[in-house]
Amino acid sequence: MSDKLTEIMAWKRQEIAPLIRAVSLPELAAFNAMAPKPPSFAAALRRDDGKLAVIAEIKRRSPSAGAIAATTLSATDQAINYRTAGASALSILTDEKFFGGTLDDLTGVTNFFRQDRPAIPCIRKDFMVHPIQVLQAREAGAGAILIIVRALNDDEIAALFAAAKFAGLDALFEIHNESELERAVKHGAKIIGVNNRDLAIFKCDLGLSERLIPLFPKHVIAVSESGIFTGADAARVHAAGAHAILCGEALMKAPDTAALITEFQTA
Repeated sequence: MSDKLTEIMAWKRQEIAPLIRAVSLPELAAFNAMAPKPPSFAAALRRDDGKLAVIAEIKRRSPSAGAIAATTLSATDQAINYRTAGASALSILTDEKFFGGTLDDLTGVTNFFRQDRPAIPCIRKDFMVHPIQVLQAREAGAGAILIIVRALNDDEIAALFAAAKFAGLDALFEIHNESELERAVKHGAKIIGVNNRDLAIFKCDLGLSERLIPLFPKHVIAVSESGIFTGADAARVHAAGAHAILCGEALMKAPDTAALITEFQTA
């Protein structure tokens, strides 16, 4: 059986190859100092009321679900819908080949929220391999990037995490097993997400969050990602210790987004 993540990462390295150049930490810090400061992604994930924070994802399609929304879907309109419905943060997919997103989706959303408050923190959801993508994320107004531990070696993780810090961005470390958790902790991750979907075969198991989140260091913000469709699903991962969930397909298809987000938050 083919490994889908390996296929995606191979394409991503090929896709960004023409863009790669040296990106120094001082360059990232200088840009961060002059650019508008995005709202804190990390702060949005720890609710004072103890309820689950909901990271609502803008996703037009995926390798597992196929088409989820029209290719003409306005990312900004969907972001406004999510904000109105009570989402704590947004995940905006910027991979075009496999997920139907673009960097312009992220830029459009963050530009809109600079004019129409309150703003909501956004993570650039993409397959990150080089600091140039971190700079792109900061230029586009993101508050965080994704680091998929399984897809990267330790040098790549260190380079991406350092770039994120100097750019003023949070980093969500995504894991799928105990060894990946150990690597994320070794790198100093402050936010760790358990992807309940195996990115090799794209099957979901909420039991992964139930098994792994209790092993997180106490200071780490715990996120459960994928496979969450109902309040009962949210309750399972909340009971395991999740501070937040990341949900895309269910929210994109929900007839009443606000009702589903409330169901998640109160699980």
